Amino acid sequence: MELDPVLIGRWQFGITTVYHFWMVPLTLGLGMLVAILQTMYHRTDNEVYLRATKFFGKLYLINFIMGVATGLVQEFQFGMAWSEYSRFVGDVFGAPLAMEALIAFFLESTFLGLWIFGWGRLSRPVHLTVLWCAVIGSWISAFFIIVANSWMQHPVGVELVDGRPVMTDVWAVLGNNTAIAAYTHTLFGAVAVGGSFLVGISWYHLYRRRKDGIDTVGKDGKVIVGSAPDVPGRDAIDYRVWIKCLRIGAISGIIAFAGVSITGDIQAKLMFEQQPMKMASAEGACHDGTEFSVLTVGDLQSNNCSDVQSVLEVPGLLSFLANGDFTTPVHGVNTLLPEYQERYGTNLPDDPRYGEHAGEPINYQPIMIVTYWGFRAMIGFGFVAVGVCALALWLTRKGTVPASPWMMRGALLAITAPFIANSAGWIFTEMGRQPFVVAPNPAQLDGVYMFTQAALSPQLTPAMLLFSLISLTLVYGGLMVVELKLIIKYTRGGVASAMPELAESNKKPTITGNDDDVLSFAY
Repeated sequence: MELDPVLIGRWQFGITTVYHFWMVPLTLGLGMLVAILQTMYHRTDNEVYLRATKFFGKLYLINFIMGVATGLVQEFQFGMAWSEYSRFVGDVFGAPLAMEALIAFFLESTFLGLWIFGWGRLSRPVHLTVLWCAVIGSWISAFFIIVANSWMQHPVGVELVDGRPVMTDVWAVLGNNTAIAAYTHTLFGAVAVGGSFLVGISWYHLYRRRKDGIDTVGKDGKVIVGSAPDVPGRDAIDYRVWIKCLRIGAISGIIAFAGVSITGDIQAKLMFEQQPMKMASAEGACHDGTEFSVLTVGDLQSNNCSDVQSVLEVPGLLSFLANGDFTTPVHGVNTLLPEYQERYGTNLPDDPRYGEHAGEPINYQPIMIVTYWGFRAMIGFGFVAVGVCALALWLTRKGTVPASPWMMRGALLAITAPFIANSAGWIFTEMGRQPFVVAPNPAQLDGVYMFTQAALSPQLTPAMLLFSLISLTLVYGGLMVVELKLIIKYTRGGVASAMPELAESNKKPTITGNDDDVLSFAY
């Protein structure tokens, strides 16, 4: 069987991108929460917030470092594996990617370095400021990346010159409504990840304190906080670190879910307008209608609409998601396919850029099983995450978590829920754009689009791509093992793993001296 280089190239980019994207929301969300914790320490001089800042700050940095290492590969892939794509979009992509590298990334990394090595060397207001600058830098970095990606979803601000889009309005590109909706949705999703991270880890440590007999529960059900003098950091302040972080994380997660819901609704309405085939596929909607499919059965994998049937529907909900009312029918796949074929052709051009795919029939329908279940996984795991946050607030109303080890394991496992939701949403967004790598904008720039088969570097052979796919998967798998081992190690160690001075004395910790650097694990 002959290997398809386009398929291998897509797998390669997909694996590396999704893996890298696991780091992104944790960096964006946890960074903000760590900055909030340090702000509380600056305002109150409460040791609880100092300990929380140093502990979660260490986990934040582990994730940040891995995010940088895995993200660098993306830049090289554009030029090496997808050179035709880069040639086509280069005039547009160059601006936001340059801004991301020269402004946002250097801002982020420079100020993060000052924060890491600034404990006890910078004044407290300055030290707090550099952390906020690093966090804001990461938000700006995310904005420019999403601007570039959103242009692929909805081209604006360009004109075609000799078959290539040339930017004519940078503000239209930066203010793309698709980018604004995707950016706000991504930020709220990141905060949900950070909130769940705080909830799961804090629940684990509160459970351990109960299991070890440090904290007990009185007859009224309220916690009786204890201390373990012989164990560094396992004192009453340690308890307050975890209960405060759990509640901060839970409240952040609930607020983030509300934001995700609002921005997701805005984004969905834009998708119905800009990429109707993507949303029809996501709903398993083969025919025009107003009903939202809760469950569809049939051969979703082969995109055979004659074998797809909705067995559980909510009347009017699909119309509301698309148009804001409950009566306007939404076009299904069977209606949209002839429209796409009339606009963009039934076969790929007979052009050397398409290689062996030249002249092939074009399938404008994305893989329904991916878009349908990806859309539902995004929503479903989002509900799981917010449900655990709400449950955590309720169960800790008397000061601690239940003594059940299964609930503790469930809380830790729930950390993955917003990660899965974010990844499912990203896969749905990217896979649903196919067969276009740059989707057309029928309302404004109908001629600016690119099929995926024309985007791959023509000189690449299947063997080259397969080698790089296997190599990168193995390398990224190794990096995943390293990150998980580091995070698990320092999570189990508790605050004492981030503040070795707690083992040296029982007095109030300081923030001076080389041993207090939050990156001391890397020395």
